[in-house]
Amino acid sequence: MRLSWDIFCTVVDNYGDIGICWRVARQLVREHGQEARLWVDDLETFHRICPQVDARLDRQMVEAVTIRRWPQAMPAVRPADVVVEAFACHVPESFLLAMAVREPRPVWINLEYFSAEAWVAENHGLSSPHPRLPLTQYFFIPGIGADAGGVLGNPAELNALAAFQKDAGAQQAFWDELGLPAGVALRISLFAYDNPAIPGLIEALKDADMPVCLLASEGKSLGQVAAGLDLAGLKAGERHRRGNLTVQVLPFMAQDRYDRLLWACDVNFVRGEDSFIRAQHAGRSLAWQAYVQEDGAQWPKIEAFLCHYAAGLSAPAEAALREAWRGWNAGESRPEIWAEWLAHLPEYQAHARAWAGKLRAWPNLVDKLVKFALSKV
Repeated sequence: MRLSWDIFCTVVDNYGDIGICWRVARQLVREHGQEARLWVDDLETFHRICPQVDARLDRQMVEAVTIRRWPQAMPAVRPADVVVEAFACHVPESFLLAMAVREPRPVWINLEYFSAEAWVAENHGLSSPHPRLPLTQYFFIPGIGADAGGVLGNPAELNALAAFQKDAGAQQAFWDELGLPAGVALRISLFAYDNPAIPGLIEALKDADMPVCLLASEGKSLGQVAAGLDLAGLKAGERHRRGNLTVQVLPFMAQDRYDRLLWACDVNFVRGEDSFIRAQHAGRSLAWQAYVQEDGAQWPKIEAFLCHYAAGLSAPAEAALREAWRGWNAGESRPEIWAEWLAHLPEYQAHARAWAGKLRAWPNLVDKLVKFALSKV
């Protein structure tokens, strides 16, 4: 059954929120033949991850998805069959009133962030009646296990990932495009928020027992990367060497090209929501910097994920992984935790490949989203 979808996204976590919404919208159209309309309040940021988006236009079609600017004064439009409020955003009152008088009334979904916490299975799919209007909202929570809302992963993209990682020529062509120096044993991507822990990581990588290239993405974290190199600043295109470490600053990449960076690197430091999920699928060792929330609400998410992700590691490797992730998220500049982490890297690599296999076997977020919507129509 073909349904129309309105997906609302406010850009809070820079690229993570719109990154996830864009993937969901495209997968609804490509894999399920649905009709998707994506409402975004910040088209300039959207343009950075998808250059086909023209930030000057209020309405456009990109990859068969209708993209609408979400202004403060919402235009009068008929709500779709399914209305999705992504990541705690809220549709305007005028749109809620239009939903209430529409026949049949839309399926109204609150799409939450991915979490491995135990409460996800208990709350996924719960309903919440509107206090004034004849509308019911349903909570859809991505997570681990059959009772959660699934994990984002487009089958076509995952097949492309597998083919890329088996094709040494394609990988070398990618490195040639980036101008990566030759003779590198370990390639690490870095996409982070402001993080005082970065100089400690750089210090440990300088003393690694192999040639390392740290590919630092242009953005907020470059100040700390520069500090770790004893430089006043950095910009895209620069390359600096310290000991066994070469740091190369990459220009900001569109979403699909950044995916390939994650697929090609040996280790990925990621942040927020979208790059975190993609790094897991890449089957490479990773370190996640969670989006900082009020009252430290990110810490239970980090610990819950580690309980699942670290299962099966040897006791020393698990302890080093937990120490590294906690230090990374606490902003602790401690080279010794990364030296210990590097010592277990071969085990982490094998573990990451096995974890990616588990991810592919778990329910797919968009598949479950469509099935859920159809059950409520």
